[in-house]
Order: sequence, then structure tokens, then C-alpha cells
Amino acid sequence: MEKKGISVGAAIGVGVGASTAALILMIILGLIIWRRKGKRFTRTLKNAPGGIGIISFRYVELQRATKNFSEKLGGGSFGSVFKGYLSDSVTLAVKRLDGAHQGEKQFRAEVNSVGIIQHINLVKLIGFCCEGDKRLLVYEYMPNHSLDVHLFKTDDTGLDWNVRYQIAIGVARGLAYLHTSCRDCIIHCDIKPENILLDASFVPKIADFGMAKVLGREFSHAMTTMRGTIGYLAPEWIAGTVVTSKVDVYSYGMVLFEIISGRRNSSPEYFKDGDYSTFFPMQAARKLLNGEIASLVDTDLHGDVNLEEVERVCKVACWCIQENELARPTMAEVVQVLEGLSELDMPPLPRLLNAVTGGSPISR
Repeated sequence: MEKKGISVGAAIGVGVGASTAALILMIILGLIIWRRKGKRFTRTLKNAPGGIGIISFRYVELQRATKNFSEKLGGGSFGSVFKGYLSDSVTLAVKRLDGAHQGEKQFRAEVNSVGIIQHINLVKLIGFCCEGDKRLLVYEYMPNHSLDVHLFKTDDTGLDWNVRYQIAIGVARGLAYLHTSCRDCIIHCDIKPENILLDASFVPKIADFGMAKVLGREFSHAMTTMRGTIGYLAPEWIAGTVVTSKVDVYSYGMVLFEIISGRRNSSPEYFKDGDYSTFFPMQAARKLLNGEIASLVDTDLHGDVNLEEVERVCKVACWCIQENELARPTMAEVVQVLEGLSELDMPPLPRLLNAVTGGSPISR
């Protein structure tokens, strides 16, 4: 009987041990499967500073998400952007870069800049695809598209003054963050309405970092062979000298004029018969000095504006486009002014633009 008891106990022990081993094996197999599945959909960019997870997508996944790139949202010199959907109904904007060399440069610039930072006024990079010669970037989708769609509208998609003012502040905050609050100074190099996206609440988010320059804090300037967009370029950049964060300040100033007028600064109506005297930024600078800012505002607003804010925006814009970059404010200072926390003196007429547009010589 004693031997039988020992045999039964041993059998129970062996059974429990086998069950435990099987359970442990099942857990291990489950973890392996889960980790492989996780890697498939949430592979993160290696060595991403700050541990920010950026998903590494396979090309076939993005092809499926965009229904074979069938719904185009827009495009530019570097590639096209398509609308896409993840399985959980999250909407994406997928940028497919064109050109092996230029596409690679833009890909690296965007991942190295916006890919490692997060701010409410910067578009969020969700992931990327780097497969063979294919380079794609995946961003959060902005349902209200870009600022130019609303400013230079052909229908009733215009923006009221309060929304325009909040957009001006939001873009300034985003640029101030890029210039002074990141580990490195990031110069966007292509600020224009097309690169300012609007979310469902019309919160602005700076996008398209394909030309961005990342500078260590020990550096204040950089050389670049790439150029931004005509009409938003600072004079020192056109002259081929080094660029600093003040090139973004200049471009931002030009965007502010378009926010006020609701028209492009380069609109043909300002350049009739080769006459540049009606170039809007110079019109604004002169009318600001003469106290005539009400006549500058987009007529579609029907006078429903805060003239104190209009004057403030116009002052900031005129300081931002001074040809001497040292005379331009920093973006942090711009934020302070637009938030009403500090004041700016009346700006002088920009000398270079005044001369180009046929204005009277400015006395010193």
C-alpha cells in the first residue's frame, strides 16, 4: 500500500509538473507571437531621442491603407500626399517622396526634425516606410487642410478674424518652439500658407520639414543650397549667404500680410503693367504709418475685425520683413507681442522693399 501511495503521489507530481511546463510553454509562445505581431505594426525608429515611438510601416501596409494611393490630398516638388486609413479607423496623410536623391534628402530631413519632437502647433509624424528605393512619411490627418485653401478661397471657406488671429499666434508658437525650445535649433526654411495645416478645430500645425536645417546650440547659422518659395524668401538667402532662424521670421511676416488681406502678396492685382508700387506688404507698411490699417483688411470680413489686433499683426509683420535680420524680432518675442504681453515700436519702412517697389528714398 505504501508503494502504491508513493506511486500515486509521484504520478500527481509528474502530472502537475507537465501541466505547469505546458502552461509556461504556452505563455512563452504567446509572448513570442505577441511580440512578433507588435513588431509588425509598431516597429519604432531606432535610437529615436526621447523615446518617441515612430511606427515603421511596410510598403504593402501603406498601399493597402491608401487604397493603392487613390485619394490624393495634394503635392509639391518633392512628392504627393494621399489620404489613408488604419484598421481602427484612424485617418492618415501619407507622403510619397519622389526622386531617389532628393527624396532621400527630404526623408532624412523630416525624420531628423519633426520626427523627434512634439508640439501642439507642429504636425505629428506617426511613421515612415523605408523599403528599397521607396520613401514614405505618415502624418496625422488634418481635416481642414492647409491655410491657403481658406485664405485664397473660391467659395465660402473663408476664416473670420478671430480664427486668423489665433492661427497667427499658433504658428508663432510652433516656430518659437523649433528655434529655442528643442534640444537643437530647427530652421524650417519654407514657411508659407501651404505648409500650415489646420486640424478639426482650426488649430494650426506647421508641416513639411523637407528643407529643415537642424543646428546644434553651438551654431547660429548654416549654409544650404536649397531655396524656399519665392515671395517668402529673406533677402540674405536670395543673396546666397548663410541662413539663421531669422529666415523663418521673414517668411512668417509675409504670411501675416496674407492673413490680413486674404490675398497672395504676389497677386496679379498688385503688379499691373509692371508697377510694383502696390505690392501689398509695402502698402501695409505705408498705411500703418499713416494710421489707415482698416483699408488693408480682407473685404470678405465686412469690417468685422478687432482693429487693435490688426494693427498689432501689421506691426509684427513689418518688423519681421526688415532686410537687416538683426532688426527682426525672434519668434519668442513675436509670441509675446501677439499675446498682448509686450509692445512694439512703430516699424520703419523696409528699405530694400521700398526701393524695389519705387518708393521715395527713406531718410536716415
